[in-house]
Amino acid sequence: MADTTTTDIPGDLTAGGTRKRVKVNGSAIVMGLYLLFLMLPIYWLLNMSFKTNAEILSSFTLWPQTFTFDNYRTILTDASWYTGYINSIIYVTMNTVISLAVALPAAYAFSRYHFVGDKHLFFWLLTNRMAPPAVFALPFFQLYSSVGLFDTHIAVALAHTLFNVPLAVWILEGFMRGVPKEIDETAYLDGYSFGRFFTRIFMPLISSGIGVAAFFCFMFSWVELLLSRTLTSVDAKPIAATMTRTVGASGVDWGVLAAAGVLTIIPGALVIYFVRNYIAKGFALGRV
Repeated sequence: MADTTTTDIPGDLTAGGTRKRVKVNGSAIVMGLYLLFLMLPIYWLLNMSFKTNAEILSSFTLWPQTFTFDNYRTILTDASWYTGYINSIIYVTMNTVISLAVALPAAYAFSRYHFVGDKHLFFWLLTNRMAPPAVFALPFFQLYSSVGLFDTHIAVALAHTLFNVPLAVWILEGFMRGVPKEIDETAYLDGYSFGRFFTRIFMPLISSGIGVAAFFCFMFSWVELLLSRTLTSVDAKPIAATMTRTVGASGVDWGVLAAAGVLTIIPGALVIYFVRNYIAKGFALGRV
């Protein structure tokens, strides 16, 4: 009886161990294929950015046969290209600051006070984020042309707040609800004014939410094309609009366009790197 038990148990353990190894290996393969699928377009964009147009159009190669930095040199030395990046960074930064400055007190009001129609107003804010930008392109164009804001950075920044402020309010309100109201009351009893309490006590408590909201405001403003292209012409034209106007007499300059795409990814990747911990906390709290 003892021999039978000794023989069966190792067999079960071996079979179970084999199944576990197969499962782990299968999951690793699926994850590897998924990551390869995600990274393939980025690699191909990077690959094209170091090729000449002749090589891009003539042959299919997995890596550059004639390695060149001319495409990046064109972008970094041609004012029509690098000013597009400067313009984009300017209005995206302005939009992020304005959106957070408006969303912070609004989210605090929604999280701490109850008033008539508060839920309806909150839902109405979110409906602005649901509407496509094309709905507001013509009204914004006519309005900004009338008041002299057309082709300015502040015009695009203000237009993007229509979508980013509701999103930031929704994210921040969830984080603020997680902070007990007793902290507010204790601070007031200790003699803190609202401004001092909000900046020195409350905002550090929701720093994760601010980081998450700032990331999404930056991301949506950086990748938005329709409004930024409609509301600008020359002085404030962003890189996204510049990339759509690369067709010349000789055709599309694919190498320069690929290099511009690589450089466009870098600011977003840097933002993700610096707020990665905040984004993880936002997912953990269930508001992102």
